[in-house]
Amino acid sequence: MDEPTTRKERYEHGRAVFDAVDGAAGAAHVDAIVDVSPELAHQISAWAYGEIYARPGLVARDRQLVTLGMLTALGGCEPQLEIHVNAALDAGLTPTEVVEALLQSAVYCGFPRALNATLVAKKVLAERGLLAVG
Repeated sequence: MDEPTTRKERYEHGRAVFDAVDGAAGAAHVDAIVDVSPELAHQISAWAYGEIYARPGLVARDRQLVTLGMLTALGGCEPQLEIHVNAALDAGLTPTEVVEALLQSAVYCGFPRALNATLVAKKVLAERGLLAVG
């Protein structure tokens, strides 16, 4: 596809990137706000994914690693963190790398935020059958 130029093309391009990165879970979160804020839904797809996630400067795996750290640092982003833990695993991060990234965040974000993020990761890993026991 040539560089998207119209508003509709930018949205469609972003939505394709969004679906590839976050799948149905991410789309469901954005689709849930269309009736109250169609512009926010548009910008998440067109700008955040179509412009930023689609950039070539970082591979998907590294983008997800950064995203995990940022969502952990922000706190209160557990629904988005759940989506991005799944996306990180899909992008090639191992369960150990996800957990290590969240442990690293404790140094800079504090234990409560790292703990909350780790509990989200635990949920995702359990759902995917990747939770190590023992």
